[in-house]
Amino acid sequence: MLVTDIQENYEIILNELKLAYLPSQNPFFSHLATLPSAKVYNPNLLGQLHLRYQAACHATRVMVYHLPHLDSPAFRVRKLQIISDDDGLNNGDTHHYQLTRAFVRMGADIMIDDEDFGSLGKLKTILDSKTADFLSLVETLYPKSLGAWCVIEMFADDWMQALMNALLNYFPFIKDEAYFANCFHQGVEIRHAQEAIDLTKTILQAYPELLEQTITDARLMAVGLDEFWSGLDDLLREFSEY
Repeated sequence: MLVTDIQENYEIILNELKLAYLPSQNPFFSHLATLPSAKVYNPNLLGQLHLRYQAACHATRVMVYHLPHLDSPAFRVRKLQIISDDDGLNNGDTHHYQLTRAFVRMGADIMIDDEDFGSLGKLKTILDSKTADFLSLVETLYPKSLGAWCVIEMFADDWMQALMNALLNYFPFIKDEAYFANCFHQGVEIRHAQEAIDLTKTILQAYPELLEQTITDARLMAVGLDEFWSGLDDLLREFSEY
């Protein structure tokens, strides 16, 4: 297979996954947007949403340090820029802290302290099964290829937009919270997505034998992420029943 064919094939697969598993298509977001206000304002529900969503995002931030193949100085610099954007190496503020502040302002009962989001193994012991499964998937796939990472970066802007739009119905101030405002104003997640795809295509150009594993892991991550959103939808259903 020609190099151009390999890169085009990979982009075709990513586009197929985007059509099939775009996060905003998951019922969780529309159900959150239409949940009765009294349910959404429940501090326990907000706390559970924060815990599960924060844990899932934390896993991807932890495991990005373990990505394979990006070992040259130039690749490390490009990966470090993405890490810096997420972990706030320039000013000490992180997406993690920003998200917690937003949920605190919404009135969430925060289940665990920010600094207790450390070991993924320990974190899984306090999570529901679907969120724990997602953490395990990230932990397994990120070190194997760049496919799972590509999917997460490709979908991040979409799910953040969908989450913000659903919460806007109840918390108009949410659009100004740093977690959302900074990313959307600067197009951070869109830039990360393109960078992840470009880096992966460059690696596949040099090592075409990695294509099959990369595609397999991308598909597994797309399915696993969709299952995670479905787990959050189950949570909404539980709170809707009482």
